[in-house]
Amino acid sequence: MSTEYNYDEQAKLENTAPRIQNEFVPKHADLINGQKAKQRRRERRLKRILAVVVGWLTMAFMCYLIAVTAKTIPKIWDPYDILGISRSLDEKAIKSHYKKLSLKFHPDKIKPNPAKNETLEDLNNHFVELTKAYKALTDEEVRNNFVQFGHPDGKQSFSIGIALPKFIITDGNGKYVLLIYGLLLGVLLPYIVGKWWYGTQKMTRERVLIASAGNLFREYKEDITEGGIIGALSCGEEFKEVLNGEKAELGTGTIERKILADSTFAPTAAGLTSRDKADLEKLDGGVRRKTLGLLWAYLGRLDLEQAALNDDAYESTEKFEIAPIALQLNESFLAIALAFGNTKPILNAYKMAQKIIQAIPPNASPLLQLPYITPAVAHAIEGSGSKTRLNVQDFMLISEEKRKRVAMSAGLTKSQYETAVSVARQIPVLNVEKAFFKVTGERYITPGSLVSFVVKTRLIPPGTTTVPEINELDLEDVDPVEGDLDALLGRKPKKSKTSDGNAKVAANTEEKTIQPALAYAPYFARDHSPRWHVFLADSKQGKMVVPPFQFTTFEKPLVDAEGKPTFNVHTFKMQFQAPPQAGQYTFVMHLICDSYVGLDAKREVKLVVEEMAKAEEIIGDDEISEPDEDSIAGQMSALKSGGLAGVAAPPKRRKKPNEDESSDDESDTEGEEGEDTDTDTDTDTDSD
Repeated sequence: MSTEYNYDEQAKLENTAPRIQNEFVPKHADLINGQKAKQRRRERRLKRILAVVVGWLTMAFMCYLIAVTAKTIPKIWDPYDILGISRSLDEKAIKSHYKKLSLKFHPDKIKPNPAKNETLEDLNNHFVELTKAYKALTDEEVRNNFVQFGHPDGKQSFSIGIALPKFIITDGNGKYVLLIYGLLLGVLLPYIVGKWWYGTQKMTRERVLIASAGNLFREYKEDITEGGIIGALSCGEEFKEVLNGEKAELGTGTIERKILADSTFAPTAAGLTSRDKADLEKLDGGVRRKTLGLLWAYLGRLDLEQAALNDDAYESTEKFEIAPIALQLNESFLAIALAFGNTKPILNAYKMAQKIIQAIPPNASPLLQLPYITPAVAHAIEGSGSKTRLNVQDFMLISEEKRKRVAMSAGLTKSQYETAVSVARQIPVLNVEKAFFKVTGERYITPGSLVSFVVKTRLIPPGTTTVPEINELDLEDVDPVEGDLDALLGRKPKKSKTSDGNAKVAANTEEKTIQPALAYAPYFARDHSPRWHVFLADSKQGKMVVPPFQFTTFEKPLVDAEGKPTFNVHTFKMQFQAPPQAGQYTFVMHLICDSYVGLDAKREVKLVVEEMAKAEEIIGDDEISEPDEDSIAGQMSALKSGGLAGVAAPPKRRKKPNEDESSDDESDTEGEEGEDTDTDTDTDTDSD
């Protein structure tokens, strides 16, 4: 798990993660699936794939040419081979053989054979080779040349060339070759490098345009609401690519009439408050105003008329297409909010991510996340006089008989109710069992030390009635053995305690991460893997204290082979520097899932920072240990103190007490009392 969000890694998770099984098919599922396919095509990076394929095909063609091209092996000049004699012949035999060859192959005694395409020049060259071979074996000077340079004529010249296509070296093609090189090196290469460079420079780390990030920065406010964030997201420059040309104005009036229509369960049909409505009316016509209307229509799950929006389909795909873009822009807004450090905008940005993924307007019922649950059904389940929203966990805590009766009386059929409950039981909900602070290898947390905030959680699906008791040993965080660098760096499992208190190492040393199921978001036109965020805040000042730590995978299985929850304890850690002053600090821990509404955890945690002198006192006590009784040092110590049986203790000399000795005695007494005090530095908050 990494604290940094990597988009390539996230895409890999989305492609390999399991899915929540259900039979619900939302309205206009074909449009949503079409947008998902379109998004996947964008993420495949078709141009890059084509370039890689072309490159590999080129390499394969070159390998083929190498395989089929005839190899030219240089022939070594060998006088014995030229004369056709054995290497064991002496000089006299060589001279005799040469005379026979000269009588046979002398140009004056042989004529060219037309059948073999021989010429007189070929015969002369052959006789010259015979003569050179003979001299190389009989003449001392020629022999030296052959031995030293491998040829009777001495050192030979050689040339090195490279294989080039014929059209490059053909006469008259030089100017075209220069033109091609000029286009490649002077035009195409600078264009590709420049496009890549400026493409990276115009995008932020959150993969949004720099111009969009600047617009979001100007929209940021310390008291911004969820509705205000929706308005801020509409300023993204990315929407101009979707709503280009005539689409920028087409159907804006119809969209606004839809989202501002009266509703029985909300101020408007799309959930706009009076403040949100005023912000919409302030905008001039154009891309931003239509984008804001489409965002509200998407969150309100409103049907839009085709006559004003899209002549080719009954429903407009625009509202489904802009939702993933809005989520990307929300990531950028969250980064801006984290930079400012105010808790309210940070929490609202996280909540806005949940609402975009689930297609739920602000202040709407969290039950809308379940299939077949409409605002009317949710209102009936919660009760007409209820002032609080019922989340999925609260709904599943109702007894089965009552829950079924209420849901079916609200308008759900038996099969619809069973589908909704089945999805609710598959939603991953993390329950915080314990959260505490510690410093690795230390008993106390001192000013400026590196503190680890440890969170122990269990995944308990909503509606679970029988939850096994937690093993208290699983709630401990055992420090690695001193000097075990691998364990400190997390390269292998740390030691854990058994029931008898002894340490053991896990049998499976392979690190394997478990992915949770993809977020159940039937209206969101993109697969999304849930992400959990943990951060600490100061509730009094309304400020973030420790930046969020993000995790997307788990180290232990979430379900067994039968699909039942394992209730394993999962440990997550974040590190930060302790405050510079000793004291007790009260923080609020927020555990937030970016994919589901109403399932976040929040609790108070206390950090106790002790004075440095107290830690040094404990270190000094740890360094001085009593010697064993069986050793010589132990016997001498016992003799001095009268500890050995049958041996009287030596008499102590009485001294006149003075002020210095009195102060020392008092100091020692305080030290002895300090040894008996509790030195556990894990400040925690157990689950209620």
